Amino acid sequence: MTQTRRALFGVLASAAASAQQRRRPAPWKPKLGILMNYSESNLDFAKQEGFTSVQLSVGGQLDAGASDGAVAKVRAHLDRTGLYCSSLMAAENHVAPDPAQRAAVNASFAKTIELAARLKVPYVATMSGNMPGRKLAEQVDEIVRVYTEKYFPLCQKHNVKLLWEPWAGGPNIATGPVGYEALFKGFHDSPYVGLLFDPSHLQWQFMDPVQAARDFIDKIWDVHLKDTEILWHVLRKTGIHPLNNARWWRFRLPGSGIVDWKGFFTVLQEAGYQGAMNIEHEDEFYYPAYEKGEFTEPYKAGFRVAHKFLRQFVPV
Repeated sequence: MTQTRRALFGVLASAAASAQQRRRPAPWKPKLGILMNYSESNLDFAKQEGFTSVQLSVGGQLDAGASDGAVAKVRAHLDRTGLYCSSLMAAENHVAPDPAQRAAVNASFAKTIELAARLKVPYVATMSGNMPGRKLAEQVDEIVRVYTEKYFPLCQKHNVKLLWEPWAGGPNIATGPVGYEALFKGFHDSPYVGLLFDPSHLQWQFMDPVQAARDFIDKIWDVHLKDTEILWHVLRKTGIHPLNNARWWRFRLPGSGIVDWKGFFTVLQEAGYQGAMNIEHEDEFYYPAYEKGEFTEPYKAGFRVAHKFLRQFVPV
């Protein structure tokens, strides 16, 4: 009987150890980088500072209608640096109320999708689009119609997906959980739409970015790293709609605001997120950002400060 009990305990212990092994998260190795306007020297800076990814804004030296030669040059430079380009950034109102404006935006954004394919970039980040004054359901229906007709055929052809950043100040209804739920339901969880998750935008709106990340983790395909500072000494006097237009919040580098970075990175790590996380540098303490398209020295210093902070949480 004693031998039987010992054998049983041995089997149970082995099973428990195996179960624990299965639950252990995989090594977390996301890519850490920066959002930038393209130039060769800006890209070289990212490489020299030890970043492993970039997100490129469309415009300037990276035009959506760039020639094949210009695109090949950018792609070759990315290959030389070894940097992963996670997505292109193009904030547009895809359902602009003015017909001429909408047609122009749709045509331009179609070229951006094609540019992503030419550069071998998997995602294009944007706003959802919005129609101010219209009911949420009506806006969702129109956004679905426009994307389905104008963009999804190109997404399918080129294997490019679209991401929404939660910027509440732009042409956007994908600004948080309510908008996410309505849009993903409207699109029937289409494989062509996901999230560029930026915790600072939810924090600015007094939402919980950690819980939102947990709730929508399967749709987070790219990440912005930016913080929000609440100027409480202003807010307590003015409220969120100040009569004197006083600014009660501002974007900061990661670590200089109120985002719970430990909690946020824990959600990503537990989920096994291995994609890119790019610093979106909008901290005015390190401005100006660019001179003739190139990073300024103060702006570079800001990236270095953010990089040092983030290395506490993100493995090399």
